[in-house]
Amino acid sequence: MRSSEGLHLKTFILLLVMVVFGPLGDVFLGKGMRRLQTAGIRTPADLVHFFLRAFSSETVWIGILLLATFFAAYTLVLSWADFSFVQPASSFAYAIVALLGHYFLGEFVSTTRWIGILIICAGVLVVGATPPRTTERA
Repeated sequence: MRSSEGLHLKTFILLLVMVVFGPLGDVFLGKGMRRLQTAGIRTPADLVHFFLRAFSSETVWIGILLLATFFAAYTLVLSWADFSFVQPASSFAYAIVALLGHYFLGEFVSTTRWIGILIICAGVLVVGATPPRTTERA
């Protein structure tokens, strides 16, 4: 395997990790935080109690770990691929977020929002057809 093929494979794998782990982390974090009552926070002691409950939630920790994995993959892929490639290519996660939000969090996703997500995904396909690295190394 040539190095550029290996680079493309690594880029694809890390983009896949980003597209899966980012939305999953968001869903777990959102689900965990929804279980906490935030309306009664009036004093610094209430805020401390809220954070203690948040950080004792298994669901919140799973979300944090998934988002940390997303961030590690994001950082790694940016070390060799152009930001102008990585950011649009990772935007496929918007579709995953909408699907997970709808099916796992019971959120309503309007037709207009689905159309917007389809437009984003079409743009991702266009960006994905370009090479991950378009700038020369100094």
